[in-house]
Amino acid sequence: MNAVDLGLPSLRADSAPADPPLSEPPNQRPRRSSRLLNVGSVPVGGGAPVSVQSMTTTLTADVNATLQQIAQLTAAGCQIVRVAVPSQDDADALPAIARKSQIPVIADIHFQPKYVFAAIDAGCAAVRVNPGNIKAFDDKVGEIAKAAEDAGIPIRIGVNAGSLDKRLYAKYGKATAEALVESALWECSLFEEHGFGDIKISVKHHDPLVMVAAYRQLAEQCEYPLHLGVTEAGPLMQGTIKSAVAFGILLADGIGDTIRVSLSAPPVEEVKVGIGILESLGLRPRQLEIVSCPSCGRAQVDVYQLAERVQAAFDGFPHPLRVAVMGCVVNGPGEAREADLGVSSGNGKGQIFVRGEVVRTVPEAQIVEALVEEALALTEGS
Repeated sequence: MNAVDLGLPSLRADSAPADPPLSEPPNQRPRRSSRLLNVGSVPVGGGAPVSVQSMTTTLTADVNATLQQIAQLTAAGCQIVRVAVPSQDDADALPAIARKSQIPVIADIHFQPKYVFAAIDAGCAAVRVNPGNIKAFDDKVGEIAKAAEDAGIPIRIGVNAGSLDKRLYAKYGKATAEALVESALWECSLFEEHGFGDIKISVKHHDPLVMVAAYRQLAEQCEYPLHLGVTEAGPLMQGTIKSAVAFGILLADGIGDTIRVSLSAPPVEEVKVGIGILESLGLRPRQLEIVSCPSCGRAQVDVYQLAERVQAAFDGFPHPLRVAVMGCVVNGPGEAREADLGVSSGNGKGQIFVRGEVVRTVPEAQIVEALVEEALALTEGS
């Protein structure tokens, strides 16, 4: 449901330029200094904005289905997309996908080194390799480095707790933070021997605390850009919580250059969560933010329903906006005044606030319409 469904003026402007936030974001700690590399048109590291990635769930060999999902991810705000390449049919599909995708495509390679070269030849923007499960990977590093160097594309060394090199399992007994870091830096050193440095690293673990420890160690021991991820994070709610906790800790410390939220959910949800995390940390200009109370016995309005109606009405709004939806007079006026727009509800009415000032009081049935009207007036000419 959106503004049109509610009988309200359309707030969507798909081609509208990004505007500065109406409220200043909080200050952030300095970003960790890292090398700059380019994944297609997207800069990663070197102080570039933290980018949001996801991964398709279609069979890569099904070019149309994969491109359709990439288009959906692009519309949701995804900046880089990864596709799995487990077979020759998938490798054969890469040239068309890389050529037609609106965002840079990374080929995800496991087990077969030959698909690394196929991805480079296909014009992919980058290649992710998992050294823990590619047979004889170390022997192929020189060839891979030369091919990537000639094509001008970066390599992501993606170490996963679930597919750690057996030698490191034997050494550490399990996938510890130290084991993940040692694996990643060892592979980096092999590329460095061939003069190749366009590398970014991920060291993913399902436990957020182990993952955080690994990335902190990496941040101290190298200058490569870091791709953050909690692997196999879980279903939507659990995965969101684990990723938000881990990413929040690291990003607040200035660690992390690009992120992927791994969820057992449609990939568009990964993008939404990732963007939400960055907006919450002030690392990306926020778009629509609904500040709504959790409701309690004091509430004199159905806050849940009202908040959902407000969110639906502002779907697609092209300017950053914080809207407060409050259900009583205890915290309502104060919270509403802190937002760009707000309503404090009670006794069948709603006080409408615009940047801290009460502009009018309307019947409860007209609250959503009034907020939309004030939003349009507030951003007119922006």
